[in-house]
Amino acid sequence: MATVYRWRLAPDGLATRRQLRALGLRPGGQDVVAELHRPRRRGRAPLVAYLYRIDCARPVRPMTPGRAAGLAAAMRARRTCPNCRTDVGYCIPRSLGMCVPCHDTPTPASALSR
Repeated sequence: MATVYRWRLAPDGLATRRQLRALGLRPGGQDVVAELHRPRRRGRAPLVAYLYRIDCARPVRPMTPGRAAGLAAAMRARRTCPNCRTDVGYCIPRSLGMCVPCHDTPTPASALSR
């Protein structure tokens, strides 16, 4: 069981994943050392952040050309509309499944009867 600290009362030397990333670090396989609980109102469960030791963190791995190409291909796929096959310049909402212009354009009745 990890040690639990209240909001803003964690000791120095511990950081969340985001704080580690801002320092150019990553957890590097270490286990969670402590939890940070931020209380909420009306009986809701507290927000929880996991803390890692800064001295055991490792540097972030550098971006290689292959990883950059893979990331670019994945983002291109998220921006390409399956209906009109164009790169719309934004990530297509999963709730729509297509770009906004394709979603807002009414389908002709002849296309529905096929």
